[in-house]
Amino acid sequence: MCRRNTSLLTNWPLVGMTPSVLMNAHRIHDFATCLLRKSHHTFNFIGPSLANMNLLVTCDPANINYILSKNFANYPKGAEFPKIFDVLGDGIFSVDGNLWEVHRSTTMSLFNHAQFYHTTQKNVRRKMEKGLVPLLDHAAEHEIEVDLNDMFQRLNFDNICSLLLDHDPESLSLELPYVPFHQALVDFQEAVFYRYVLPESIWKLQRWIGFGKEKKLSKAWEVIDEFMYKCIAMKREHGVLKNFEHTSAADEEDKLKLSTAFMEFADREMPGDPDKFLRDTLLSLIVGGKDSTSVALSWFFWLLSKNPSVESKILEEINTNLQSNEVKSWMLFNKKEELQKLVYLHAAFCEALRLYPSVPFNHKSPAQADILPSGHGVEKDSKIVLSYYAMGRMESIWGKDCLEFKPERWITKHGGLNHEPSYKFIAFNAGPRLCIGKDMTLTQIKIIATTIIHAYSIQVVENHPVVPSASVILEMKYGLKVRVVKRSA
Repeated sequence: MCRRNTSLLTNWPLVGMTPSVLMNAHRIHDFATCLLRKSHHTFNFIGPSLANMNLLVTCDPANINYILSKNFANYPKGAEFPKIFDVLGDGIFSVDGNLWEVHRSTTMSLFNHAQFYHTTQKNVRRKMEKGLVPLLDHAAEHEIEVDLNDMFQRLNFDNICSLLLDHDPESLSLELPYVPFHQALVDFQEAVFYRYVLPESIWKLQRWIGFGKEKKLSKAWEVIDEFMYKCIAMKREHGVLKNFEHTSAADEEDKLKLSTAFMEFADREMPGDPDKFLRDTLLSLIVGGKDSTSVALSWFFWLLSKNPSVESKILEEINTNLQSNEVKSWMLFNKKEELQKLVYLHAAFCEALRLYPSVPFNHKSPAQADILPSGHGVEKDSKIVLSYYAMGRMESIWGKDCLEFKPERWITKHGGLNHEPSYKFIAFNAGPRLCIGKDMTLTQIKIIATTIIHAYSIQVVENHPVVPSASVILEMKYGLKVRVVKRSA
């Protein structure tokens, strides 16, 4: 909810509007939503003098469509983005131009391969059967509280590492082991967020003296590098051994791995250190793949706990369309047609992502001065923040019931899915940078959710606080503490 002190953002001498932002950093997404609602979807933020922090914030669908699609060429990431996300190096999320096109074309060629799709879904089912389901059974049998958000993070962390690095960290087990690389990614995302709200000179000074979030980030960077380069070395060693085995079946399977495709490209085309290119490329894909799914699942199950009628409709749909033994065996998901029967489940996920997009904002910088459809002028190399979180909370975009969790808004009168344009439903980005893993992510989410909803009732612990963390990913600050109850057969 908007508070009184958000009616106007005071522009103080020398420090600009920064004090208000720092005071509300713990609730920055809701704070920005209030400001955007009061300023008709777009406002200019004034930062400290000489700090180069002035920026335009918008959630106007016309502006977002123009920036991400219609005039895409004029709105790259800009020079500031690689500084803020320096840990990612030259991965797909940080670069523009030819290198971005290389990343995208290589990744898409594999994502669109039928066998690659089959392999990814097989990995999800295996990790569900061997990892998540035993954990949920254990929690239900012993009536213990568990952090469902942590479980989803571990599940998707293991999945994405297996897919991209040919290495399963096995973080999802009854022991719930501490995995330094996993925690390093969390520390990295939180530190990067504060680089958005602090002047560059301040966070660089913190990095130099080893203070605050920057101190955590420096340690996280070391852990990330150690893990990534170790996995790359293991991959190269495996490649050498494979050359002596001459197994055609293994060769064909290996060709469908992203790590193999990028390794071949790096060794053949990239100047400099090919392992650095691999490290940047695979790390970016891990960050994107790990968090988009786990965050979406956490918010989805929290929303179900607050809306039991929605859960009941999903359960009814599962029982009506899928045979009970098929759900338990995890084998029906070899074909996409099976999942297409679950229309209401798909609608509920869209609704959860509308309210809680995994990536709550985006950052652009115009290559040339321009005028946006809203009439706001932007200077060359200025900063623009697109608030995806706020978009889902605007009455003018989604109606007076925009704050309600209402899957029915996604279903047509004929019972099919209502497809909104990507610049309105922005959870997977829009334009040329539309998420290339969208279909794969939705499929994995449906597999996981269907299995859980069919077998268990997830009950959020009473009075457990659920709020977004101050991060570039919309994580739950305190996790999602739940009790697990098995459904009767």
